[in-house]
Amino acid sequence: MARKFAEIAFTPAVKELQERYGSRQMYERFAETGATNDTISPEIAEFIQQRDSFYLGTVNSNNWPYIQFRGGSRGFLKVLDEKTLGFADFAGNCQYISIGNLSENDRVFLFLMDYANRRRLKIWGRAKVVYDDQELMEKLSEPGYNAKVERAFIITVEAWDRNCPQHIPIRYSESEVAEMMAPLQARIKELEAQLNLGKSVE
Repeated sequence: MARKFAEIAFTPAVKELQERYGSRQMYERFAETGATNDTISPEIAEFIQQRDSFYLGTVNSNNWPYIQFRGGSRGFLKVLDEKTLGFADFAGNCQYISIGNLSENDRVFLFLMDYANRRRLKIWGRAKVVYDDQELMEKLSEPGYNAKVERAFIITVEAWDRNCPQHIPIRYSESEVAEMMAPLQARIKELEAQLNLGKSVE
């Protein structure tokens, strides 16, 4: 549990429910003694850099939340320093909902999942959209991805938190399955070669 996370997430209404259902004392202790968790540690940076997707939450002027899925090559969400994340934004369906929301409210929420190892990371931050920094957009671009970077998202981390793995289903991406299958496929080829060699000797 992180102190900064508790400051953001534990509103009076949340605290009231924690009190009602008996968890307030435990969470109060975590909030008072837990690590600040408002900077990106090396361990958290490694977790972020291994992800190929995340969910981005914003809020519009009507107070309605909006969740957008973001995907790319592994590590497309980049750790720029211990307080800053960034990613390149490419041409999409031109709805501009997330960008429009951020023009009025810069608060964002990132939800990162590692289904294979049943781990998740929640990040609260403030985001800005950058259009005219070519050097930054090149830094955030994905090599080999044939699309023009239209803008960059820069996120200043306010807090992060990790949860227990309970109820997270185990799932594997195509690349993770390929990695797991590679040794088996190599072994199959090796055995097939030995079998064919034996047949040729006969």
